[in-house]
Amino acid sequence: MSKLIKVEGYKPLLNPIQTEQGIKQIKDFFQANLSTALRLRRVTAPLFVMRGLGINDDLNGVERPVSFPIKDMGDQVAEVVHSLAKWKRLMLGEYGIKPSYGLYTDMNAIRGDEELDNLHSLYVDQWDWERTMTAEERNLDFLKKIVRCIYSAIRRTEYLVSETFPQIEQFLPEDIHFIHSEELLQMYPDLTPKEREDAICKKYGAVFIMGIGGKLSNGEPHDGRAPDYDDWTTPNSDGYKGLNGDIMIWYPILNRAFELSSMGIRVDKDALLRQLEISGKEERKELFFHKKLLAGELPLSIGGGIGQSRLCMVLLHKAHIGEIQASIWPDDMRKECAAAGMPLI
Repeated sequence: MSKLIKVEGYKPLLNPIQTEQGIKQIKDFFQANLSTALRLRRVTAPLFVMRGLGINDDLNGVERPVSFPIKDMGDQVAEVVHSLAKWKRLMLGEYGIKPSYGLYTDMNAIRGDEELDNLHSLYVDQWDWERTMTAEERNLDFLKKIVRCIYSAIRRTEYLVSETFPQIEQFLPEDIHFIHSEELLQMYPDLTPKEREDAICKKYGAVFIMGIGGKLSNGEPHDGRAPDYDDWTTPNSDGYKGLNGDIMIWYPILNRAFELSSMGIRVDKDALLRQLEISGKEERKELFFHKKLLAGELPLSIGGGIGQSRLCMVLLHKAHIGEIQASIWPDDMRKECAAAGMPLI
């Protein structure tokens, strides 16, 4: 339980019934705002996909998906999704969604290899969204525009929560700061990536850290990213590589940086080939998803995931994600959380 953060004197500001009311209010209001701001229509999404098609998100490439054989399909194996990063792009093409419009969905996943702590659970719920774009929009300015739209929707939701529950005070800054992960490394060369995130988020309150996945000048990436959805190798207008990033805030309850969203402009044909080669994953070119992309059968897009439980946790000022969602936790963690004033559902 060494990774469990205990907050001295912590006491939830809302009782269990108020918490459930707050969760519903946040989810209803935020997704309506997100849909309007980005012109997204809601679609139904799968809980699992077939293995071997290249559709499932492999995250950092080491997490094992939950899988099971399908009796009526000759024991072919299905995998519970890690996220819908690539599935959404297939749907943009299948539904014929034009540039400037997109889709969003409720993504539910099981990640059995997560290291459980205040922010990480076996159960992951996100608003997964994807929007069709033009070739002319594949640039840093457009990425920043979309990030600002999402951040504005988060702040509007925070205001609504504070109006409903006056004991919850707003703390998010008006603006979000943009910085490339290489710039961040140069600012804090002696810190680890997580320590750099803490430092920059504490300084600005809300930050979009760009260029996640590619190697930096120290030979290490800021964080891992799969090679076949976010574009982390195309040079941007600031002279750095990468058209993706993470929306992060400084969370005073836990006194640390807190990721709310991972997102980015998606790979085109050239970026996919480049990133598969860099990652040593060139065999993926033979998979269903990758063949369609390389054949030009998928639209250019931008997309990402926004944590539902994480957003509710932040806006309701909770110290543990288990206060927001029902999941499975080790018995000793439940005991420690109860003793620390963090009642897990």
